[in-house]
Amino acid sequence: MVVQLSKGQKVDLTKGTNITKVKVALGWDTNKYDGSADFDLDVVAFLAQGNGKVKGEADFVFYNNLVHVSGAVEHTGDNLTGSGDGDDEVIYVDFAKVPEHVEKIAFAVTIHEADARRQNFGMVSNSFVRVDDVTNSAAGIPMVNFDLGEDFSIETGVVVCELYKHNGSWKFNAIGSGYSNGLAGLVKDYGLQV
Repeated sequence: MVVQLSKGQKVDLTKGTNITKVKVALGWDTNKYDGSADFDLDVVAFLAQGNGKVKGEADFVFYNNLVHVSGAVEHTGDNLTGSGDGDDEVIYVDFAKVPEHVEKIAFAVTIHEADARRQNFGMVSNSFVRVDDVTNSAAGIPMVNFDLGEDFSIETGVVVCELYKHNGSWKFNAIGSGYSNGLAGLVKDYGLQV
């Protein structure tokens, strides 16, 4: 059974289960607008310590660093247009391989060259994140769904959700927090230099 979450809600993913690997799938559509440039939304993951900061650049997974050095987090690649139905970008997480210093994995979506292209999340619709259990099957068993809604306007980056460790198990937190300064703002907030 899939758990449908709203912003701010949390759910346990691994407590009392044998779940060791999940697929975090994100998708979106773009509204019609007068611009000539395609929308290129990018999913990124920050493998953060307990203080919410990453230890270094290696703990930042994105289209130019698709696999964390530990193998715990793997981005399947950049979708340059987001066209079509279903998942637009996917990141796999293997909980058994997550380094000891990592307490949370934050997932964010940014708009590539948002300022130059004059684009923002007010032009994005039907955005969602879904977590599937892929421990025993590549097809996956849907567990959690979080629809971000249409609450954004000028934002060029959104922290969608996070997976975090609590008392030895991993939980999902539906965040949906917008940033008006896109990837640069996110990177800085997670402790990296721009």
